[in-house]
Amino acid sequence: MQKIVIIYSTVDGQTKTICERMRTAMSVEAEVKLVELDNVDSKLLEQADKVLVGASIRYGKHRPELLAFAEQYQPVLDEKQNGFFTVNVVARKPEKNTPETNPYMKKFLLLSPWQPKVKGVFAGKINYPQYGFFDKTMIRFIMWLTKGPTDTSGCFEFTDWDHVERFAREFANS
Repeated sequence: MQKIVIIYSTVDGQTKTICERMRTAMSVEAEVKLVELDNVDSKLLEQADKVLVGASIRYGKHRPELLAFAEQYQPVLDEKQNGFFTVNVVARKPEKNTPETNPYMKKFLLLSPWQPKVKGVFAGKINYPQYGFFDKTMIRFIMWLTKGPTDTSGCFEFTDWDHVERFAREFANS
């Protein structure tokens, strides 16, 4: 049975939730291990047949550790079937929800020495009640600018779970 490692970088947990859903979708096809980006090492990657990395966006950027990971592990990633997906609220818009049209995927590909073979983009979630004052205010302002939800008492999930599961199965079978 093939071994797949799903690595995630998350701020508020939605990327991890997406990865957990992917693990479930792939588990029929493979042995799947879910690992936080900060806990990755060479041995883990070398033992995998396939590596999938998912990362969230906060204030227009992936966490700096993501690019450091891409630089450090590019050679081993290039030897494997690999993929990358980004999770961001901009992807709630149909014109920005593909690897070719999403500004954060395009920016990652421009900055990263690792060029993933498989790419995906998923819309995330806004959970205003979970945020502190600063994040709640900033995210609300960004949503106001981009015509998104601004009701700070609400939680707004934009993730297309069918798309997530389809992507996971396609990656497992690639």
